[in-house]
Amino acid sequence: MTTRHDWTTTPISTDILRGALDLEQTERGVLPHRLPARARRQITDGQLAMAESQPSGVRLAFRTRATAVELDVVATKRVYVGAPPRPDGVYELLVDDRLAGRAGVHAGDTLTIDMSAGTAQTRPGPIETLRFTGLPDDEKDIEIWLPHDETTLLVALRTDAPVRTPRPSGRPVWLHHGSSISHGSNATTPTGTWPALAAASGGAELINLGFGGGALLDPFTARAMRDTPADLLSVKIGINIVNADLMRLRAFGPAVHGFLDTLRDGHPTAPLLVISPICCPIHENTPGPLAPDFTAMSEGRVGFTATGDPAEVAAGKLT
Repeated sequence: MTTRHDWTTTPISTDILRGALDLEQTERGVLPHRLPARARRQITDGQLAMAESQPSGVRLAFRTRATAVELDVVATKRVYVGAPPRPDGVYELLVDDRLAGRAGVHAGDTLTIDMSAGTAQTRPGPIETLRFTGLPDDEKDIEIWLPHDETTLLVALRTDAPVRTPRPSGRPVWLHHGSSISHGSNATTPTGTWPALAAASGGAELINLGFGGGALLDPFTARAMRDTPADLLSVKIGINIVNADLMRLRAFGPAVHGFLDTLRDGHPTAPLLVISPICCPIHENTPGPLAPDFTAMSEGRVGFTATGDPAEVAAGKLT
């Protein structure tokens, strides 16, 4: 049986982290970010700041003979006033690319968001420990995928055998940017987001810059993508710009070209896929802005409504 004296503690660093563009040192641990510090300094939008800190596609990766792994974390639990409780975030452990375990934590920091008042309050919470046991007693590659929709502070990684940095996978790096669907808004597990599924199917190393509510053609996001090594790139553009009622047709076209030009500055020959929005019934004929549907929330459902005037589409409002 494993005892406390058998544990090896491994510092959590970029050497064993994939899918993140930055790792912030804090008093309690390290926080993976999907935008670099220079980009975060330009964020004035609380929604984007929250979304980029949620580690969709981010995973710890290492080689070891360990049969037991412990990970100490502080998860941020979101509570929306008037909405049903959210499920706990899911951590998935893969052995040699195959799912070997799932776990979650029930406590952590609490972020209470009141969409009607436009306020948010954070209450600090405890460190929780995830445990994965019964792993094969041989040399293997392990990945621990962090919750795609729950900000996670990494405190300590312990194993019952030494950890080594992973071997180069030899896989092409796929860098993707999109909205909440890319982030994984309807996924229940981190390896179940569509970018994670596509990367696994296509044999690619994923860097997922899908930001719920935050695919807004921000120049700092384009520069982050420009400066990130990648073999292929994709961007899904449009729906959040309509949701936010951010710009009209005249500004939208040049903004798209400017974003793509910035990507090409750093990736002049890499394949680049541009994806338009999929169906969004509330916005097919009605422009933004988007607003919470408080009737739905009073019934225990999360819903939204489009509040724009269809008559303004002729003047350049986007749908």
